[in-house]
Order: sequence, then C-alpha cells, then structure tokens
Amino acid sequence: MASWISDLTTLHDLSERLPRTRTVDDALRETLRAGASLAGARRGLIALRPADGGAHDRLVGLGLGPADLGDIETVPRSSASHSRLMDAVAGACPAEIACGDIPADHELDPRHREVAARLGFGASYAQPLTDADGVRLGAAVWFYDEPAHPDERQRHLLGLYLRQATQHIGNRIELDRARDTARELHLGLLGRRLPRVPGASLAVRHQGAAGGGGVFFDALRLPDDALGLAVGTVTGSGPSTTAAMGRLLAGLRAYAVMEGEDPVAVLSDLELLLRVTESARCATALFGYAEPASRRVVLASAGHPPPLVIGERGAEFAETTLSAPLAMLSCWEAPSVELTLAPGETLLLYNEGLLHATGEPLDRAFTRLREVAAQAPADVRRDPGTLADHLLRSLLPGTVPGVPGVPGAPGAERETVLLAARFDG
Repeated sequence: MASWISDLTTLHDLSERLPRTRTVDDALRETLRAGASLAGARRGLIALRPADGGAHDRLVGLGLGPADLGDIETVPRSSASHSRLMDAVAGACPAEIACGDIPADHELDPRHREVAARLGFGASYAQPLTDADGVRLGAAVWFYDEPAHPDERQRHLLGLYLRQATQHIGNRIELDRARDTARELHLGLLGRRLPRVPGASLAVRHQGAAGGGGVFFDALRLPDDALGLAVGTVTGSGPSTTAAMGRLLAGLRAYAVMEGEDPVAVLSDLELLLRVTESARCATALFGYAEPASRRVVLASAGHPPPLVIGERGAEFAETTLSAPLAMLSCWEAPSVELTLAPGETLLLYNEGLLHATGEPLDRAFTRLREVAAQAPADVRRDPGTLADHLLRSLLPGTVPGVPGVPGAPGAERETVLLAARFDG
C-alpha cells in the first residue's frame, strides 16, 4: 500500500508540472525530464511526428546535442522487434521497444552498435506517444549508460505519465494551430503591402497578436497623390476582437476615401460605426491625411499616443489634442492638428502596446522613444524601415525586426506596431 501511494504521489507531482509549460517545446522537454526520472535513465529523445507534419514535426533531446541526434538518425531501420530504434525516432513506434544490452546484441545492425558506442549508451527503451483518442503523435526513447531494462513498475508508471503528457502536448499543438489561424486572419485583414506614393516612403513593423489581436494600421493612397495613415486599437483579444477590428478597418478605409482630407470627420464616422456594430467595445485611433508634395499633414486622434516627428534637428512629439477613445464617452469630439514637415523628416505612428512592451512607466517609455529616435544615426534616419528596426532593437532588446506578423521576443505577448512615413518632397 505504501509503495502504491508513493507511486501515485510521484505521478501526481510530475503531472502537475505539465500545465505550467506554455509551448510545445517546453512540454516536450518536461516530458523528457519527468520520463527519464521514471525510467531511471539519464538521456532521451522525443520524436514528435503529428499526422499533418508541418512546423510541429521535430526531434528533441535530453542530454543529447544536435550532432548526437544526427548520429542516431543515421541508424537504419530494422525488422528485429528489439532493435527498431529508428521506428521510434521516425515516430512509428506501435508499442514499447526495448533493447537491454546493445553491445552484446549481435543481431543489431552494426551501425546501431557503432552509434551506441560513440554516444556511450548500453541500452534503450521506447514507448509511443498516443493520446486519449488513440492518435499517435510520435514516440519517446530513453537511453541507459549501461545495459539495463526498466522493471514492470517503471514501465507502468511511465505509460500512465506518457498518456497524460501526450494529451497535454496534443492540446498545445491544437492551440498553436488555432493561434496560427487567428494570426493569418489578422494579417489578411491588415494587408501585407504598402502603397507607393510619390514623395513618400513607407515602412511598417507589426509584432505579436499570437491569438488574434485588435491593433490595426493602414496606409492608403488617396486621390490627388494624397496619403492616409492610420493606427489604432480595438479593446479585447482573440478571434472576436480580430473580427471587430476587421469591420472597423473596412469602415475606416471607406471613410478615408470619401472624406480623408478631414480626419475629424473620418474618426467621427468611425465612432458611429463602432457604436452600431460593436456597442460593448471602444477603440483608440489616429488618422492622418498627408500631401507628400507639400509635406502637409493633418491629424486627428481619439485617445491614441501622439505621433513622433523625426529629422535632423532631433525628434519631437506632435501636439495632438488630448481626447477620449472612440465610444468611451457619449460623443467623441476633438480638433485636428496641422503639421508641415521639413524635407527628409519622418512621421512615426505607433501604438500604446509598444510603450507597454518596454516594461517601463508610460512617461519614461515616451521619453525613451523620443531619445532613441533623436539619437538615431543619419544613415538610419534616411530609410523608414531601417529606422523602425533601430527603434525596436533599442526599445525592446532581443526583438526580431521584420515584415508584419514576425513576432519578437519581448513583445510576443504585447501587440506592437510602428508605421513610419518619410517625406522627401
């Protein structure tokens, strides 16, 4: 009875750690670590081979480097039931596969014994990774330094644990797929190409929104070679927020084409749309109507951070009037602000998520953004894309700059956007 209670306690303690893992790779590593303790082994690997393959098809090792895993993959498949190591590595492990004394087993393929000797393991034991519905996701293999074999108790506990672990790994895979679908939907609504407008060069950097977010941005070519610039955020998260964002963005594009030269009218119309279609939500928004030939920009803001003007003389925030987000009060109202930029100056639009992602208080984050932009080298300021990358690297160390949708390390949970427009006229 005492042994049974001890086993249950051990299994419970190990299983409790699984829900704390947040990614598929974290879940695989935890499964390897816990499985090794149950099997009495020091090293192991998991071959994750979902039916649809794709991004989740991988080989993860415990105590084995990439070169070691590469050596193991060179072992040929064998028909001998006790030596089907490559069946397990290929994820085709239908049941447990044990090889208790590799050096002494001369029926093994010579390459099998050669790799075992090089890596210093004398035995191996594999079990399939099968979820509660009987779907096989791959296999786990543990390696022993000396000839050995897990006893019946170890095999039983390991089997119980792997059933729970496999279910959790499968759930993480499904969650990743759902997030990928939401991200693709979000990016599809936003669009991936920026317009070409004489006298202006544009760049955007969008990160985060793993599960679908409410941040939107746009750059529209308007009649008479004018340019509409917009950044905003719809409250909430997840697919429903992405859908609401898509409806709002579609309305914004239509209003910009019809009356873009009056940003206040554009945002007023947008608020009416928000009240009619999304009565439980509010949104921040910044819309600017730009004439690149004259470098004239007219802006209106609804609770959104002010844009930053960056040029040879430094960087300064445009003094947009303080205002409430759309649908926050009974009626949104705010005046527009007109700017005339100098040749070569860049107008930077961004969202509040960029400031929050720095981890600093908002006032300090605003100061850092302005200081980093002002101190950017001249060659960096000449290209809006290079400037946006420079700002991300400086404000969020470890971020991977890129095209819309490429997530960065620190901002992965904060959706961030930078839309930069340089006026050369």
